[in-house]
Amino acid sequence: MIEPATYLVFGATGQTGRHFVARALAEGNRVRALVRDPGKLSISHPNLEVQQGAVPGFAGLDDLFDGVDFVVSMLGDAQAQKNDKVNTAFVGELVPAMRRQGVRRFLYQAGGLSTAPGRRQPLALRAIRTTLARDFNGQHEDNEAVMEYLSREANDIEWMVHRAGIGSDGPSKGVLGRSARKISIATFGDCADYNYRLLSDPSAVHTCDFSSYSAG
Repeated sequence: MIEPATYLVFGATGQTGRHFVARALAEGNRVRALVRDPGKLSISHPNLEVQQGAVPGFAGLDDLFDGVDFVVSMLGDAQAQKNDKVNTAFVGELVPAMRRQGVRRFLYQAGGLSTAPGRRQPLALRAIRTTLARDFNGQHEDNEAVMEYLSREANDIEWMVHRAGIGSDGPSKGVLGRSARKISIATFGDCADYNYRLLSDPSAVHTCDFSSYSAG
């Protein structure tokens, strides 16, 4: 029998985050979530602990790690990220706190239009980023800075990045798998399910891959 784990979740009130929290709890795990507005998290469960606060700059960050096995960030604020690399600042606080508290496994969800270090973005995605998604460029640049920081300064941490092709809510479209080249437009629930499974995949450590639905 697999022992239950404790997940520290940032971005729990987001569209993917709510699904992730529900999935982790349904599997018998414990979840601790830091949220700006607890009223936005409609889930109630005896294994869910909700604390109010905002990042970066949360004064009690170290205290959140008590008993934690996995850390998950699904944060995204396109408006704030237009002018400031808020996620980069947060991850720059998070990783040292993980070191201090002896927590090693970390998943960061980025958008699929964000380019991983040392890679070239496929031409089709570059075209979308410079046209339809140009208003979100600050968000992509913030994600890219996070990936650069992790790959350059945090390889003692078991980090992994999911460059997700998120579309909308709705019924599951299948099971997502990790892919270096292929990306699928997925539902929030499918992305959350993928994030949950990825955290337990040692082969995903230090990767910044897409996710795609299997052909079969």
